[in-house]
Amino acid sequence: MRRRGVTVLLGALLTALLSIGALSMPIPYVVLGPGPTVNTLGTSNGKEIIEVTGRSTATSAGQLRLTTVGVQPTVRLRSALAGWFSSDEAVVPRELVYPPGESQQQVEQRNAEDFQNSQTSAETAALRKLGYPVEVLVKAVTPGGPSVNALKPGDVLTSVDGQQVTSAARLTGLIRAKPAGSALRIGYTRDGQPGSATVTSREQDGRPRIGVEIDQQQPHPFELKINLGDIGGPSAGLMFALGIIDKLEPADLTGGKIIAGTGTIDDEGHVGPIGGIAQKLVGAKKAGAKAFLVPVDNCAEAVSNAQPNLPLLKVASLDDALKALETLRAGGQPARC
Repeated sequence: MRRRGVTVLLGALLTALLSIGALSMPIPYVVLGPGPTVNTLGTSNGKEIIEVTGRSTATSAGQLRLTTVGVQPTVRLRSALAGWFSSDEAVVPRELVYPPGESQQQVEQRNAEDFQNSQTSAETAALRKLGYPVEVLVKAVTPGGPSVNALKPGDVLTSVDGQQVTSAARLTGLIRAKPAGSALRIGYTRDGQPGSATVTSREQDGRPRIGVEIDQQQPHPFELKINLGDIGGPSAGLMFALGIIDKLEPADLTGGKIIAGTGTIDDEGHVGPIGGIAQKLVGAKKAGAKAFLVPVDNCAEAVSNAQPNLPLLKVASLDDALKALETLRAGGQPARC
């Protein structure tokens, strides 16, 4: 009987040790949780996050907070079980965050590049809204190409078949909208004088082109710099654009409230969808946000993961976001998800 009791005790101990070992084993999942939120109108490491030199700036009584997702890249079964039962976290297959064939370092590097690009697009979109248009210049004309004797280096391209060129991407889109061999009427400004020329596009690398190398510029009489690191991905673009406008315009976009949000932005001011909306909503609620700007394509997921007393304001563009904040300041009801 005593021997049997010892055997049962040893068996239970062995089972417990195996269970502990299993709980400590890494598994091919990651845990997503609420990451830090950052007030784009505030400071980081003693520097203004949006730093303007050469022009006076306005101060805001509220906050414009970008939101992030925290990623736990190495997950053990114990952490996964906790995440599965948590309302604030999500456990997802590792390949959704770190695609096969890419190292964690490569993914983080790409995210850092996307973050930098989001800042550039936010600056472009915000400054356009503030009256500083983008100029698309001809840097070089391809020898023997379709634009020889039609366009010159230094020309500012203004239209294609009467449609305005507002960015380099817009120019490319207008050219590619018609098949190679199409005669395109290209408007330009040369030495301050408007003009136009007909250029017949040619196929190159499977796409219609007009044989010019271009550069995008946006002249403005001040310097603008974003000082924020350790955040990856493109989803802060919308909140950076709003922060820039709030800094450079006398009106307080926030109305004294904490406004959070997320969304990519392109040079034209279009707001795109992002990942991790559920975790970002939790982070915004914890930061005291009174409203959350949601890309329209994320609305269904946001509604499914709504936080109490946190209105979800749907936006598809920078103009939408500005209108929503204006309506909020006036005491109205902006469009919601």
